[in-house]
Amino acid sequence: MPIEANSFILGRMSEPVVEVKGITKLFKSFKAVDNVSFEVYPGEIVGIVGPNGAGKTTIIHMLLGLTTPNAGTIKIFGLVFNDHREEILEEVNFSSTYTSMPYSLTVRESLKVFGWLYHVKNSDEKIDELLKVFEITDTKKMQVRNLSTGQLTRLNLAKALINDPKVLFLDEPTASLDPDIADKVRKYLKQIKEEKNISILLTSHNMKEMEEVSDRIIFLHKGKVIASGKPEAVVQNFRGKNLEDVFLKVAREKPA
Repeated sequence: MPIEANSFILGRMSEPVVEVKGITKLFKSFKAVDNVSFEVYPGEIVGIVGPNGAGKTTIIHMLLGLTTPNAGTIKIFGLVFNDHREEILEEVNFSSTYTSMPYSLTVRESLKVFGWLYHVKNSDEKIDELLKVFEITDTKKMQVRNLSTGQLTRLNLAKALINDPKVLFLDEPTASLDPDIADKVRKYLKQIKEEKNISILLTSHNMKEMEEVSDRIIFLHKGKVIASGKPEAVVQNFRGKNLEDVFLKVAREKPA
């Protein structure tokens, strides 16, 4: 049964669509994520930033059920993830620069498979729309194995939107894109946020990008949340010039 996304009313956000409380993840003796809590509200873009190894991708993997927290709870659409996994995953999607697609299929065939998995009606029309949005229509008959890295990234983004998700998880979505396409992707993410009230949680090492698209920032360091809030508030908190300046301070372990 489809899950109805919560709504914005006069700028006030209702209940969170993603609610994370005290999640911790251990890999043997290494604590990759340490008691992290946050929320994502309807129609909001939340950026997770932090140095390599801060726990960004691990958090997204836990939100997708790819790995299980050692402690804490995850709710999506108000439902406990562990109890409603299949129901929740029908209404979310994910993209990463580092995710592989079936190499032997063509671009269109790959998207048809995912359209079938998500029970997408009129999938051919949806596929044509997404190929046009991400400017890869000319690749539709190419085998995935023959795509460039940038084309693969755009295919992953098209896959992530095939089911019109209510929540979208993006792990470095523009890392392999040239500046022109990356700019178009950022504009499109902001557009669908406004038009479709999609909630987006994304990671990136491009601090200018995060300042541009994020309504709020969650700053991680060594598995812990060290700051959260609007980008300008986080910058002010660390007495930085911009988010990139703050990132460098944190990465070099000399925060103000």
